[in-house]
Amino acid sequence: MEDLGAVTWPPEPIRTERLVLREAEPRDRAAFIELLTSPEVHTYLGGPRSRDELERQMPEAPEQWPGSFVVQLDGSMIGQILLRRATGHCRPAAAGKADLGYMFLPRAWGSGYAAEACAAALGWLACALPGEPVVLTTQTANTRSMRLAAQLGFTEVERFEAWDAEQWLGMRPPVTPSA
Repeated sequence: MEDLGAVTWPPEPIRTERLVLREAEPRDRAAFIELLTSPEVHTYLGGPRSRDELERQMPEAPEQWPGSFVVQLDGSMIGQILLRRATGHCRPAAAGKADLGYMFLPRAWGSGYAAEACAAALGWLACALPGEPVVLTTQTANTRSMRLAAQLGFTEVERFEAWDAEQWLGMRPPVTPSA
């Protein structure tokens, strides 16, 4: 995966009704470690990473690159939205397209924050890279992610086997930003 290329980064923080999407800051480091070491978060993502390893290796201000948004609620990080270029995607239908990923802390699940944040990030992308289709891959067993993909307008392109599980590849057609 690569960054999105010619986009202005970081953008001004994106504000929704309840959330702020912004660039990562040093104060987010502990939440990133919690997110990346959570067994619940990584059930469908290959398993959590080692806390000791992350504590040693993670920079003071983690994940500062174009397309990586911290999702903030009431001043605290609750998740991350990732928009990257899927240059090395294993499926030809996804290769080279913008790829949406997201992770939220379990305490933020079930309140619609992921849908709200992803919709805001996709709106930003439609303005930053007009006409860009977006892909999303998730395990079919991840029913929450499958529901979110449908809610965000992704439709199935194909299913395939990878990482010992059935994967779902969806695509969201290009959206023209409203005037």
